[in-house]
Amino acid sequence: MTGSADRSRRPLVIASIMLATFMVAIEATIVATAMPRIVGQLGGFTYYSWVFSAFLLAQSTTTVIYGKLSDIFGRKPILIGGILIFLVGSALAGFAWSMASLIAFRLLQGLGAGAIQPVTMTVVGDLYRLEERAKVQGALASVWAISAVVGPLAGGIIVDNISWAWIFWINLPIGLLTILGFVLFLHESITPREAKIDYLGTILFSISIVSLLVILTETDSGATILGGLGLLFVASGVLFLMQERRAPEPIISIALWSQRLIATSNAATLLAGMALIGLTTILPIYVQGVLGRSPLVAGFTLTMLIVGWPLAVMMSSRLFRNFGIRRTLRVGSVIFPAGSIFLLFLTPESSPVLAGVGSFLMGFGMGLISLTSIVLVQESVEWSMRGSATASIIFSRSLGNTLGATALGAILNVGIAHFGSGDLATKLHDLLNQPTGLSDLSSDPAIQSIFDHSLHWTFWGVVVVAVLTFVTTWLIPVSRDAGRRGPKVDAQEAMSH
Repeated sequence: MTGSADRSRRPLVIASIMLATFMVAIEATIVATAMPRIVGQLGGFTYYSWVFSAFLLAQSTTTVIYGKLSDIFGRKPILIGGILIFLVGSALAGFAWSMASLIAFRLLQGLGAGAIQPVTMTVVGDLYRLEERAKVQGALASVWAISAVVGPLAGGIIVDNISWAWIFWINLPIGLLTILGFVLFLHESITPREAKIDYLGTILFSISIVSLLVILTETDSGATILGGLGLLFVASGVLFLMQERRAPEPIISIALWSQRLIATSNAATLLAGMALIGLTTILPIYVQGVLGRSPLVAGFTLTMLIVGWPLAVMMSSRLFRNFGIRRTLRVGSVIFPAGSIFLLFLTPESSPVLAGVGSFLMGFGMGLISLTSIVLVQESVEWSMRGSATASIIFSRSLGNTLGATALGAILNVGIAHFGSGDLATKLHDLLNQPTGLSDLSSDPAIQSIFDHSLHWTFWGVVVVAVLTFVTTWLIPVSRDAGRRGPKVDAQEAMSH
């Protein structure tokens, strides 16, 4: 299929993309800030990480599918369809009556969210040349910066003064306005072709990932159950790879992913996603439960993360010109694990500022790694593969988020069982399942100490994965002068290494 997008209304299309980006960005910070209160009301702290994992699983599974569909049918219909599904999930999540129902509705949200990031980024790639794209990405990054300030503030106000349901319902007016913008201003000229969707591959992939997530979550299950799930994971994974090799329209192109530039970029992005989700899901709990601060303060420690990320993106154009893509990428790879080390120095007496500094550095490093990877991958393929290539990066980040949220949640539960005796561990879980449980932890030093030590296990997990991200980033093939000359030359040189 060939196609193009009408560039005459680019500012209006970008405005619509900024709205969509704001909707996703503010959702992330609001939910992370409000989740301790939600879990306290609905109960089931053991499944805390599943509220994030369900969303990310659905997003991960569908990202590559939406990317493929956007290459076949165009960006506009796929983008609008994804937003509609996301809004339905948001509306239902506000009515959740239990952790199980909330997880189910978050799953539906994720099914729609899988379209938003990869397809909007692909639209930017369609509308702007590489030398223009950094400026546009800087504008989009400013949206993340704004939502980083608004999100925690709105989340704190909502959970303290209004029903927590509004952290989901706030998406509805934003989403409807976004759809209107795409309907009116995004015009494409495409030549559709008949396509065969790889449904079997999608099912096998989902079975493999879900079985892995259950293994990580239900660590206290019997050896028979865990062994069976392990066999299911391996078998479905092998069958998935076999299916992708023979499918006419695979959801994951083995040929595409086997290219060194794309393979290493995706691997680095996956690992970075694992570390970053550990920070966003665990840090708010630490700030509230161990440091004894409010949800608002906990939210603002994450704000530093989402300020650092767009700041790095906005500076990337100048960094590319002055230092080249290679040095920019490697600087990001150093800053990212350096920020994670700050987490290890947190104690019950620490200031939230220390957590904020670590968050900022990790966000800044992630911004450089993420944008550079997207630029390299997009420029290494033609239009007909750009959606799939962009989706591969977003997919890797989402899959990393999914695995990271589940694995680190499992480490936390194991840590609580390890550091607490039977009675203390039970008391801690009981407190966490109460609306004001986190704020009550500071009144019991023994319980607070168990929680502190358990959370530090997860911080060590974040550090290990961040160091692996550093190692993998240095394997991405980029020429020394990439970013200082023409984009096509840069892409060709990168691919030749």
